[in-house]
Amino acid sequence: MRRIGLAILAVIVVVAVGAAAFFFWPARLEDVSEARSRVPAGEATIRRGEYIARAADCEACHTLGNGTRYAGGLPFHLPFGTIYATNITPDKETGIGEWSDAEFVRALHHGVSRDGRNLYPAFPYAAYAMMSTEDALALKDYLFSLPPAQSVTPAPELSFPFNQRYVMRAWNLLFKPAPGFKPDPNQSEEWNRGAYLVEGLGHCGECHTPRNLMYALDSSKNFSGAITAGWKAYNLTSDKEFGIGGWSDQQIADYLSKGYAEGRGAASGSMAEAVEYSLRFLTPEDIHAMVTYLRSIPPQRGEGDVPVMLDPPAVRAPNAFSPLPEELKEASLGLALFQGACASCHGWNGEGLQRPHAALIGGQSVNDPRGTNLLQVILHGSHMKTNEGDVFMPSFGHAYLDTEIAALANYVIGHFGGKQSAITAADVAAARKLD
Repeated sequence: MRRIGLAILAVIVVVAVGAAAFFFWPARLEDVSEARSRVPAGEATIRRGEYIARAADCEACHTLGNGTRYAGGLPFHLPFGTIYATNITPDKETGIGEWSDAEFVRALHHGVSRDGRNLYPAFPYAAYAMMSTEDALALKDYLFSLPPAQSVTPAPELSFPFNQRYVMRAWNLLFKPAPGFKPDPNQSEEWNRGAYLVEGLGHCGECHTPRNLMYALDSSKNFSGAITAGWKAYNLTSDKEFGIGGWSDQQIADYLSKGYAEGRGAASGSMAEAVEYSLRFLTPEDIHAMVTYLRSIPPQRGEGDVPVMLDPPAVRAPNAFSPLPEELKEASLGLALFQGACASCHGWNGEGLQRPHAALIGGQSVNDPRGTNLLQVILHGSHMKTNEGDVFMPSFGHAYLDTEIAALANYVIGHFGGKQSAITAADVAAARKLD
């Protein structure tokens, strides 16, 4: 009841501030002519814009499944309703083909649409506010170079008062930073580039930072990890036990650019999407800049964090093709399922057989007693395009009962994470509903 009361109070505060902001904060357009003069038309600017689109991970959100790229339609299921990604192809009727430079920049910097309506922060304009106007214009030029696609975006399905867009003016006053990236003169050029990519274009905090009652990022817990749509985005702080402080620079760089780091497991879920649509296209210099910045994030422990066991009993298996003899004596359901469906790819020692992405040793998902990401992968599978080819794990959600998947998950966490877990059939059933 106390949490509900606080939530109601938070909404009242937002509405009150929004009412005041309605009259005192009109959605003005910036004069971007000077910035446009520094962004010459041509192929070079379009290539720059394509790189910005990759770094900003635009395609992952604005493309629905195997549909037309950037045509929108992807649903975002939020605690207060569902909204849909918009069409950002240059179609003049249903896309952004009639948008001016100033209108496009305003959307990125202030979260305001062409017609003056406030956008919802599932579009990460609070992070894109850091994007330089020149980069924003190059991004626009790239999007306008694409084939127009006629695709009408479904209307949001939000409950009151969240369906009142003017409320977002109050949210912006409280949580949206002023436009522009301000380099830290006390840091290196590489560090500042990494900050621009991580905090701004890459909007990493949108997944890896918990949210407060008003659905804004909780700045007191920056990058400490959060759960979104049933997936856990893990701790990115420099904490050596719970974050990435114990990772080598090469491990972090490989995880970002390849979706896999030796001894640390592979990406899945939203992180796999970030690798597929964004991170694998970045230059080695930009990846290294991100590593430099991530190293500097103050250490802290996030909710539900557990240490990763890098030397679990599984590595003592005689080889990848057979478990320890004492495990066979137990003959558990989880072991039997792993033996029949998983061992041929992952190996009993967790090193992976066909591809390094199948390695389980050191993976955060197999070290989490709650099995948050592990259940999602087992139920729904995983797919990721990398620069070395496609990586794929089939889904087993329709092949096994909830009790069987729970037994399998508990076995995997115990075997490869060295931890006791108690995942139940009810937990599996709840995870199914998040699809």
